[in-house]
Amino acid sequence: MHTLPAPGEENMSALRSSLVLLRMLLLALAPCEALYPGTDEGWQVYSSASDPDGKCVCTVVAPARNLCKRDPRSRQLRLLTEQVQNVSQSVEVLDLRTSRDLQYVRDTEPLLKGVEGRLNIYTANPHSLTSKGLQELKGQMSQLRPLSSVVEQYRSDLLTLALLRGEVLNLSVTLTTIQEEVGAYDYEELQQRVLLLETRLHSCMNKLGCGRLTGVSIPITVRASGSRFGSWMTDAMIPSSDSRVWSMDGYYKGRRVLEFRTMGDFTRGQNFVQHLLPHPWAGTGHVVYNGSLYYNKHQSNILVQYHFRSRSVLLQRSLSGAGYNNTFPYSWGGSSDIDLMADETGLWAIYTSIPNAGNIQVSRLDPRTLDVLQSWNTGFPKRSAGEAFMICGTLYVTNSHLAGAKVHFAYHTNSSTYEYTDIPFHNLYSHISMMDYNPRERALYTWNNGHQVIYNVTLFHVIRSDG
Repeated sequence: MHTLPAPGEENMSALRSSLVLLRMLLLALAPCEALYPGTDEGWQVYSSASDPDGKCVCTVVAPARNLCKRDPRSRQLRLLTEQVQNVSQSVEVLDLRTSRDLQYVRDTEPLLKGVEGRLNIYTANPHSLTSKGLQELKGQMSQLRPLSSVVEQYRSDLLTLALLRGEVLNLSVTLTTIQEEVGAYDYEELQQRVLLLETRLHSCMNKLGCGRLTGVSIPITVRASGSRFGSWMTDAMIPSSDSRVWSMDGYYKGRRVLEFRTMGDFTRGQNFVQHLLPHPWAGTGHVVYNGSLYYNKHQSNILVQYHFRSRSVLLQRSLSGAGYNNTFPYSWGGSSDIDLMADETGLWAIYTSIPNAGNIQVSRLDPRTLDVLQSWNTGFPKRSAGEAFMICGTLYVTNSHLAGAKVHFAYHTNSSTYEYTDIPFHNLYSHISMMDYNPRERALYTWNNGHQVIYNVTLFHVIRSDG
């Protein structure tokens, strides 16, 4: 007696290979993916040109939806992807069932051989069949009765497999047609096109003047790592070709800074070097600006400039009068008395002091000396603020670090005026311990309950014109 093979084992293997190939082709034909995963929000799109009279003509669309989703071919690709997923699930179910039944057949095989041997003996010598032997044979045959239903299931699975093969063939034909229409792009070519578009985007963004915050996008989770509190950032000033990311876990007495080569490396947690700071930090209000880390030294109001390339402290200076060690923190605590940040106009310190009665003070700093160039008293109590960030010389303050928070207050340093705002944003993980704007990326970086999250921003822009 021969061992039964699984129905269409070779065909099933070929079918799975075809599905893998289909997935790869679908990915290769999808050049319109968002730069950040897991969101419908893409990069903000800006364009700038000059009319025949030399006047600046600018178009601003912010934020931009993924226009590729309205392409009929893109919709067709999405439908194909769903069909491939459905076929894949059917094949997986079929594979599991046939594997289970095949194991049953293999387990039953010794019993079947025993019955076959007895029948051969009784056929050759009918007189050897006793009453006891007949009862044993009936019992064994009873055990073999479920085998007939398994065989019937095998026959049904063979028909299902034939149908799935036909469906995959139809999908392949349709996909080939779309591929001919779209054009065959390889991954390297698509990557180069994305990089070129990103460079052009940054170039257009740099031509824009400063703007006022009018909206915050849905959150884009980049990674989940570290403890509940921490900070992460890219350099706010260096060229866009330098895409390093820094991460600092915790708010109390930390010294370890991880430097990742790219955002992709940070997302995957690979390709990083470690910097061990000579002085521990306090809070999460750190900023990387022009190749240096600026942070608040633990249990003091001293600001420290640590240079990454030389791995040394270039400067230390006390921020006169600033509270520290949870004297005037944000609402979440965490020694967040001093918050350093950068925007299009330079380096800033957000803090308060006893003479300011606990209200937020904004000071612009000289990055070379850490001298205070100018200060403003906003009148907003720091302990009532969840977090704060600077955009184009305006301080924006959230009313909470918990769920339901919104951008509640804005102080304009250029006019020394303030206003109350109502700009909602989704606090996805319910506890924000760091929120900073990056002018190079025009995005908010947040540390949200052990998750590193980005928000794109919508700004009302004032366009510079040379005409």
